Amino acid sequence: MLGRYYEEFKIDKKTGESNLTHMYLLEGLDFIVRQAEARRPFFLYWAADATHAPVYASKRFLGKSQRGRYGDAVMELDYSVGRILSLLQSQGIANDTFVFFTSDNGAALISCPNQGGSNGPFLCGKETTFEGGMREPAIAWWPGHIKGGTVNFQLANVMDLFTTSVALAGLNPPQDRALDGLDLTPVLLNRSHALQSRPIFYYRGNELMAVRLAEYKAHYWTWSNSWEEFNNGINFCPGQEVPGVTTHDQKEHTMQPLIFHLGRDPGEKYPISVLTQEYLDVLSRISPVVEQHQKTLVPGVPQLNMCDVAVMNWAPAGCEKLGKCLKVPKSEPCKCDWPH
Repeated sequence: MLGRYYEEFKIDKKTGESNLTHMYLLEGLDFIVRQAEARRPFFLYWAADATHAPVYASKRFLGKSQRGRYGDAVMELDYSVGRILSLLQSQGIANDTFVFFTSDNGAALISCPNQGGSNGPFLCGKETTFEGGMREPAIAWWPGHIKGGTVNFQLANVMDLFTTSVALAGLNPPQDRALDGLDLTPVLLNRSHALQSRPIFYYRGNELMAVRLAEYKAHYWTWSNSWEEFNNGINFCPGQEVPGVTTHDQKEHTMQPLIFHLGRDPGEKYPISVLTQEYLDVLSRISPVVEQHQKTLVPGVPQLNMCDVAVMNWAPAGCEKLGKCLKVPKSEPCKCDWPH
């Protein structure tokens, strides 16, 4: 919760200068040293947000990349992760520390070109269920356990990190709830192992938009964003409009899903013809997966449907010493507005 202390820290939107990533880095390094010296196991969630608009970087990185301000932010992020890994090694705990680097979504193309990244060949960006919005980098680091430079094509998602972390800690997962994540340790620690049959479900709100099984992805609904947003200049798929795919109306395809082979067509531009045997074969494999998923799904209580500023952490531990404790405002829950 240390980021809470810096929520009012200045970001110069004109120059893009801010020391926030550096301050997060120092906090992270200090935490690791304290835990290592006390010989205490630790979990560090280090979530820099410099590549999220408004994009920023420390002065020493501004103007240093060939990718503008966004590249500068990525350069500082790369440097910071390197510092963390180096510290783990110098503290002699690298062989006992599992590190996983990833993101929560694809690049936000609505912020391009100056404050957004690139999703390469993948379609659209953040806030969509096309590959550009959902694919993320994933790098696992654990000297002595994970061989450097190896590549694995196992399908995984960030929900797997909880189950994997529990397994690495030698604990049994809780039995009082349904867990969506799988334990990836067999894949991470033995690259010949695979969980190839596992599907990935793409949701947007409560709606199952698409399902991926191996190299195939079936879209049951398509929608980039509304015509209202699009006509106001908000575009999640700039320069990537695909007729019948990047729709601005919510299009249902549940009776005849759009199916793509992501190995041949990572950009989701060429749906497999419904007249082909390949389409029928793939549909026959994916349909029972979807049916079983919907049949066994245990709906959770949506945590993003009700908004209430009173539930924020207004007085995190240690705020007294810094004079940063704030009075909790009156609780006024309201229906959240999530237009995307």
